[in-house]
Amino acid sequence: MERNTRQRNAILGAISSAGRPLSTQEVLAAGQAVVPSLSIATVYRTLKDLTTEGWILPVKLPGESDRYEVTTLGEHYHFKCSSCSKVFDVHERIKNSNLPAPPNFVVEKYDLILYGRCSNCIPKRKGQKPSAAKYPF
Repeated sequence: MERNTRQRNAILGAISSAGRPLSTQEVLAAGQAVVPSLSIATVYRTLKDLTTEGWILPVKLPGESDRYEVTTLGEHYHFKCSSCSKVFDVHERIKNSNLPAPPNFVVEKYDLILYGRCSNCIPKRKGQKPSAAKYPF
């Protein structure tokens, strides 16, 4: 049953406007900016409902809690910053023909996670201005 509550709208709005997958704690913090009384229990319950209803998808990284993003992004990959732990979307396409599969094998599906440092976590050279971009891609 879909109910449009202030809490639900704040959570979906936070995920929709983030431009990158958010952790549960990031969803809570962004949602509390709109609804200060938002609780972590409501966030978990709403994330489960929004996933079941097809509004959002979990982003699974090995050994970590899920992050969440909207379902409208299409096929894409992810970049995780090893300094701040934020995850970003990568929309560059990789062609199956360029993947290093064994001879006579056919790649049908793959998942790609890039690891490194985002533009905000790379040490700036003296005199270099901080990046104005919100996301490194």
